[in-house]
Amino acid sequence: MTLRIDMHAHFFPPVTREEAAAIDPQHAPWLRIDQDGDQGTIMAGERAFRPVYRALWDPAARLEEMDALGIDIQLMCATPVMFGYRYDAAIAHDWAVRMNDRALELCAQAGPRLLALAQVPLQDVDLACREATRAFRAGHRGVQIGNHLGPRDLDDSQLVAFLTHCANEGIPVLVHPWDMMTDGRMKKWMLPWLVAMPAETQLSIVSLILSGAFERIPKSLKLCFAHGGGSFAFLLGRVQNAWEQRDIVREDCPHPPVSYLDRFYVDSAVFDPRALRLLVDVMGADRVMLGSDYPFPLGEQKIGDLVASHTGLSGAEKAKILGGNARGFFDLPDEDAQTAR
Repeated sequence: MTLRIDMHAHFFPPVTREEAAAIDPQHAPWLRIDQDGDQGTIMAGERAFRPVYRALWDPAARLEEMDALGIDIQLMCATPVMFGYRYDAAIAHDWAVRMNDRALELCAQAGPRLLALAQVPLQDVDLACREATRAFRAGHRGVQIGNHLGPRDLDDSQLVAFLTHCANEGIPVLVHPWDMMTDGRMKKWMLPWLVAMPAETQLSIVSLILSGAFERIPKSLKLCFAHGGGSFAFLLGRVQNAWEQRDIVREDCPHPPVSYLDRFYVDSAVFDPRALRLLVDVMGADRVMLGSDYPFPLGEQKIGDLVASHTGLSGAEKAKILGGNARGFFDLPDEDAQTAR
């Protein structure tokens, strides 16, 4: 049986209103669980942010669904509303430590099948590096960060310093879009998630390439972008053409954009077999990992089916994407993979 590792899933621990209010009574996120215990709502202060259900906070419910879906191992990370980037760095640091410790407590209830990626107070590079190392040594398999910090993209010197620290410490990094670009025009139909979110991810990748940031970050960095890298694969040709034709695009980027594809990975959450075929053609089967965005409605509902049922992928390619690549990326011991279920 082919190993299946879902490396992009989310969680939200049972944070109480009182805990959140101690940080920010108007905006801090907390979890309101309905009386039946199966449904709930992520709250932002007194505002309902997103309806959710039990698998988001209950490891037992998550394991049941993983069994039903045929998932051997799942890596869970913070729901981005938990990042806390808007707060004072010291407060965000304490929040990250608390959430990371809770993540490990949830994982401990599921044995080797449930693993976690930590969050960090990215607004302070020293604190972010300290917590990334602490969490990694405590049992987290890597870190998840947002794709930008206010107006600063991933090529910002502070964020490059954090990525360099992770490279030197051997800490894998998942970049997840958040706080999507919009000037108010995308008001309905979840357009920020459908239009701006893929653009945010492409912006992150291209900013690292064209700024020359990849020249400053050690090649040892294990870096992955969520949601198939957003719109990057489809628009790489446009970026490559611009680099070839315009000196202002080449100014800080010494090599063709296509030459940087071996510097990062993407997940498989693209939902369409044609899109997955393009993604594998562009990135290579060695650079795509199964990711679902579970347990949210915009995630893949039958985790792994897009890959497993794809008629244009070989058995070897499917095995890499479904689990082999993630096992290497997160340095998972063979025995964990073999005895997961």
